[in-house]
Amino acid sequence: MSAEPHPLPAHHVLILGGTTEARQLAEALAADPSVRVTTSLAGRVTSPVLPPGEIRIGGFGGIAGLAGWIVGHDVTRVIDATHPFAERMSFHASEAEALTGVPLLALRRPGWTPQPGDDWRFAGSLEEAASVLPSLGGRVFLTTGRMGLHTFAHLTDTWFLVRSVDPPAAPAPPQLEVLLARGPFTLDDERALLARHRIDVLVTKDSGGSATAPKLTAAREAGVPVLVVRRPAVPEGVREADSVAAALRWLGVAEPS
Repeated sequence: MSAEPHPLPAHHVLILGGTTEARQLAEALAADPSVRVTTSLAGRVTSPVLPPGEIRIGGFGGIAGLAGWIVGHDVTRVIDATHPFAERMSFHASEAEALTGVPLLALRRPGWTPQPGDDWRFAGSLEEAASVLPSLGGRVFLTTGRMGLHTFAHLTDTWFLVRSVDPPAAPAPPQLEVLLARGPFTLDDERALLARHRIDVLVTKDSGGSATAPKLTAAREAGVPVLVVRRPAVPEGVREADSVAAALRWLGVAEPS
């Protein structure tokens, strides 16, 4: 369902955050004194970059907990600006809309598209990616996040370079090097990383955005195949916006000058 303009009769917006777009939206809303904005973060990152406005960290306790928080705090609009792969939270948000009647918008940046010269393969899940990975290469740059690392733990003959903000937990592949870093990453950095570690296959989720996109360019230049995990669909019937500007229009809030 497309995001049509929706007047904002009251002024408490709950942002389910964790993405650059969530932070940018909070910054734009915080600039309007008539709008109260609360950003909710899952708490999986030790030192997140906090947006302006009110902050809450941690889960809601399921669908009923989220719905109760929305009603109890007089929320008038909910923006699901979680990571495109935060499937459970998006489902909870959709169900909470049905329970509370408070309108929901999913803010999802567009996914990546292959360019001429790219060698992309696709998988529908991390499990599928793990099953086909050994046929593609033996030195893997795995950029799918630390939470799903256990999916690859059984690949004992494959060497992995894993980049994440916080250290991953066990179980993990036995041949593993961890690089703790936070994007954005430059193209020169990604070129050097692929060469230094002799990477012969890149695995990524279709997260979209520019912060980590240079790795795709570096892989194309180096002739390294890329295994792309497709993103899950937004729950059926949920309105969608592909930019912060579109979300602001839906809220009826003017963009900051």
